[in-house]
Amino acid sequence: MFELIFLIILSGYFIQSVVFVIGAKKRFPKISEDELPTATVIVAARDEEDKIQRCLDSLGNLEYPEGKLEVLLVDDRSTDKTGEIIDDFISSRSNFKKIIPDEPKGKMVGKVNALATAIRHAKSEIILTTDADCEVKPKWVKTIASYYQKDVGMVDSYTTQIADSPFSGMQAIDFIYLLLVAGGTINIGLPISCIGNNMSFRKKAYEEIGGYENLPFSVTEDFTLLRAIYKLGKYKILFPLEKDALITSIACPDLKSLYHQKKRWSIGGLGVPVRGFFIMAWGFLTHLCMLLTPFFYSPAWLYLIFFKIATDYFVLYPIHKKLGITKNLKYFWAYQIYYILYVLALPFIVLASRKVVWKGREY
Repeated sequence: MFELIFLIILSGYFIQSVVFVIGAKKRFPKISEDELPTATVIVAARDEEDKIQRCLDSLGNLEYPEGKLEVLLVDDRSTDKTGEIIDDFISSRSNFKKIIPDEPKGKMVGKVNALATAIRHAKSEIILTTDADCEVKPKWVKTIASYYQKDVGMVDSYTTQIADSPFSGMQAIDFIYLLLVAGGTINIGLPISCIGNNMSFRKKAYEEIGGYENLPFSVTEDFTLLRAIYKLGKYKILFPLEKDALITSIACPDLKSLYHQKKRWSIGGLGVPVRGFFIMAWGFLTHLCMLLTPFFYSPAWLYLIFFKIATDYFVLYPIHKKLGITKNLKYFWAYQIYYILYVLALPFIVLASRKVVWKGREY
């Protein structure tokens, strides 16, 4: 009986996975280089002195038509040398500018306030956001902007992480899997989530929703913005699978920081539509069955576990190959163990407390 239940749940998990891959690999038309819109890159940084130089160097190598790109770097009241590092870097770059966010007021606090301030200063048609611990590719802006036909309001893409150990490698694979789900659902017209360190949107669409000032506060402001633009019902939202659009961030260095990251995402994700909860619940049940199989031993359970693991590899390999990061899959087994544990633990973590600690601030 247990094997039959597991088989039914696993069949649903497999079908979900196939849908994600089909959606993720969907292709979209592009505009020509002559038609590329003006673009503003925004980076909100708080106490990032040990990471931001890598980000700045990559932004300095961006390739985009002359006069069409500006970069706004927000020093979000850093207490370290982040502001000084930004000043040194932009001193000889006319299209780079440092922004100091407005005084926090009401729900406009933290990163949301920093981003909203920068967007008000932005002069371009398209806004792109990334984080201070991220490295972008030279053609990142050009690749993302090439998808902005007149009816497109938002374009998001993939982020991986530097994978040089099982601990960072499992996080890098997890990032790709989560964004595979995000991209797959966005591209079939049923968006669930995106990630703010590789996000872009049309400034006109942002203004039509009233900006962050008109949205409810969330520790995952990227997801809130995605939902608001989707609800306008007049713009397409795309999630292209492009190697040149891939961003590389830095993995959490220890379990404590990883715990806080996952908790923040989970708390912010409580506002997902019903389909999001369905996907999360199905994943929870699948991994619960895996954990319970030794207690219902039969020859069939080994086959079922193998099939589940093979399904995960089946969906991850083509995405990693397209992005040029198949080397990260050497940490696939570390990811599998991590994936089982955190999927089962997250609901209980969220139920225990809604407090979020992020960048030295509590929400």
